[in-house]
Amino acid sequence: MTHLCYGFSLMPTKRSHGESPGRRVQLHRAISKLGWGSRGEGQRWIAEGRVRVDGRVCTDPFIWIDLETSRVTLDQKAPPPPARLLLSIHKPLGIVVTHRDERGRDNVFSLLPKGLPRLVAVGRLDADSEGLLLLTTSGALADALTDPARHVPKRYLLTTRGRVGPEALAALRGGLVLNDGPTRPAEARLLEAGDRASLVELVLTEGRNRQARRMLEAVGHPVERLVRTAIGDLEL
Repeated sequence: MTHLCYGFSLMPTKRSHGESPGRRVQLHRAISKLGWGSRGEGQRWIAEGRVRVDGRVCTDPFIWIDLETSRVTLDQKAPPPPARLLLSIHKPLGIVVTHRDERGRDNVFSLLPKGLPRLVAVGRLDADSEGLLLLTTSGALADALTDPARHVPKRYLLTTRGRVGPEALAALRGGLVLNDGPTRPAEARLLEAGDRASLVELVLTEGRNRQARRMLEAVGHPVERLVRTAIGDLEL
C-alpha cells in the first residue's frame, strides 16, 4: 500500500549502502517528538488536515518521515523550540556510550525512558568504567562542558593495584608526560591504602582518552575500577 499526501508519495526511498537513515518516525509520533502534543492528538490533527509535510497537507498518521530532513508544520506553524534537557545518570559497568555499537553491546541510550528527544553524551565513559554521565539535547552545552579551554573539573574514584605512595601522588599532582604529551596538574588524594590495592581520588581538568587510567598506570598502579563521581558542580 502506497501512502499519499495529496498526490505525492512519502514512502521511504531505498538508501544506498552506508547512507545514514536519519531519524525516521511515523508522522503521528513526529508530532509528539516535535513538542506539539501526544500521539493521539497528532492523529486527530493529521486527520483534520492541519499537518503539512514539506508544505503539503498529509492525512496519513502512519506515514514515515525523517525528522532531520522533513519540514513538518501544524496549522502552518513551525514546531516550538526544543526544550533544553540535561540528564545525569549513573552509567553501569559494561554499557557503552554510543547510539550504535558494531559489536552489539548494550548502549546507555537503551536505558532511558521512551519518547525523549535525541540526546548527546557530554564526554564518554568506557564500557569498563562507571559513574556519572551527562546527556543533553543541547549541543552547545555539551561543547561548553567538554571544551579543553574551559578546564571543567571531573572527579574520579580509582581502585588501583598496590600501595600508592607519596611519590606517585606527587607525580600525579605535578603532571605527567604521556604518549600524547604532558598532562595538566591534577588533584590527587589517597583515600585508602593497602598492600594489594589503594583507593585514589583524582580530579582532572582535561578530557583525554582514558586519561585517568593512563596516569595511574604511568606511576605504576594499574586501575582495577574507575567511577566518575562529579563533573563540575554536578555530583553522582
